[in-house]
Amino acid sequence: MIRKLQQAWKRAYHDFYRRLPGVRESKALQQEITRIGGLLSNGLAYQTYEQLLAADPRQADPKRLSKYGVSVNSQNGEDGMINEIFRRIGRESRVFVEIGVGDGLENNSAFLLAQGWRGYWIDGDGRFVDVVAPALAGREDRLQWRVRFVDRENVGGILAEMAVPQEFDLLSLDVDQNTLFVWEGLRTYRPRVVVVEYNAAIPSDVDWRVRYDKDRVWDGSQNYGASLKAFETLGAELGYRLVGCDFNGVNAFFVRSDLAGGHFAEPFTAENHYEPARFLLLHRASHRRALLDLPD
Repeated sequence: MIRKLQQAWKRAYHDFYRRLPGVRESKALQQEITRIGGLLSNGLAYQTYEQLLAADPRQADPKRLSKYGVSVNSQNGEDGMINEIFRRIGRESRVFVEIGVGDGLENNSAFLLAQGWRGYWIDGDGRFVDVVAPALAGREDRLQWRVRFVDRENVGGILAEMAVPQEFDLLSLDVDQNTLFVWEGLRTYRPRVVVVEYNAAIPSDVDWRVRYDKDRVWDGSQNYGASLKAFETLGAELGYRLVGCDFNGVNAFFVRSDLAGGHFAEPFTAENHYEPARFLLLHRASHRRALLDLPD
């Protein structure tokens, strides 16, 4: 009975709505105003973004990467910067490994698939499978994947299980809380380029990393990951040079030391390449304030 009354009310409402063009027009106008307001807000954000980029004297260096940011499937211009890195050092295997691929539509390697690369995706959330399985029907040789939570101890075994070669073109890591430690767990692999998410809330000269706990997940606060200086230190230990960051202050780009010389802006330090967190401009959200982990 209640359901029938609800259906009758719904029909009466829609009939009333159709009979009042003024109401419909008013609602449509409100929707259009909201849409235009969003466009204006985004337009101002991009205008501010471009002004900041133009005002940064470091961008005059033709070897600096951040001005090459373009997003096809990436979130912060990574697609364009990755393309520019490989334009400079060349492509070899055209193989990528991405750990932390999200929904499969927005990450750092989906665009590479469209360019004929092949690779490996790993993520603890299996949402991406619903995207890639139908898209790659008949082309399963282009991409292998695992739905697995990754930590420092198991990451090497997962790559070995998937028969990932020791040397390949691109490694992209975005596991929020433990990105630096997962990279530590891949010492035996020698990707030519590595992309990692750093914590831009930490100043460029501070070597800080979150306390390691393989079961810990990001709580949405600023207490996550590691500073750019910590990544610079680990990268140097593993044989990599820090060659740039995206302008939004989200990702850092490393190139293997034997390939970096002469191609990128020096010095290869956090102080030179650090970009502050500007993602507020485009996403209008920031990380919740929290006390940072104390050093051991």
